[in-house]
Amino acid sequence: MNIDLEIAGPVATVRLNRPDRLNALSEEMKEAMPDIFGRVNRDPSVKVVVLCGAGRGFCASGDTTTMGQFTAVTGRERLKRAHRMIIALANIEKPVIASVRGPVAGIGWSMALACDMIIASDTAVFSQVFRNVGLSPDGGAIYFLSKVIGELRAKELVYRARKLGAEEALALGLVTRMVADAELEAETQRYVEELVDGPHFSFSTTKKMFKLLHQPSLETFLDAEAWAQGVNLLTEDHGEGIQAFREKRRPAFKGN
Repeated sequence: MNIDLEIAGPVATVRLNRPDRLNALSEEMKEAMPDIFGRVNRDPSVKVVVLCGAGRGFCASGDTTTMGQFTAVTGRERLKRAHRMIIALANIEKPVIASVRGPVAGIGWSMALACDMIIASDTAVFSQVFRNVGLSPDGGAIYFLSKVIGELRAKELVYRARKLGAEEALALGLVTRMVADAELEAETQRYVEELVDGPHFSFSTTKKMFKLLHQPSLETFLDAEAWAQGVNLLTEDHGEGIQAFREKRRPAFKGN
């Protein structure tokens, strides 16, 4: 299923392990991750969770090889798999650190934003490129981006599908810390060691307080996202976006 779980003492590391595809999420990976996140959440020995990717990228969004293969019904099921994964990650009652490098795209960026902290290599590139294939963002991207940087800036990133380097992401408050690529693992470990020694019950209650700050709830927002994406999957623009992506050309959208 291309996901590795390592529990070493009080630290659980969840590693996306599909480096030949820059850790793009397959449907099987989305299906498996809620159980993995649930397991580390329930394990009393785990105090801190690290989410990372194998190789030179964190996660290059979902698997593009399946684009265009969904109906309104199967597309909704696909979104539900993604939503279960995001909700399970966001509901871990322990500090979760995303340790990222290279592409952090689409739902991969949503996964990072669902964590409590993001430690980024200076090679990290963040993007929401759904507009290029005629879709709305998924994985709670609009929810998370608006929460972190505000609606105005979130709209610019989503509408323009503009890519952000790690330095700009840091300036916007979208990452916690940026380090040279060679230092990423060591810097992540420094954060882990500090959190492992912390008041773990207090961390769990504090995390719940942060969640209560924002309305609507993530679950309510994801219901609306499932509706929007289900409609978009049926449009001619989505079909044109897929074709343009495969032909490596600029899409000619018509608004239908």
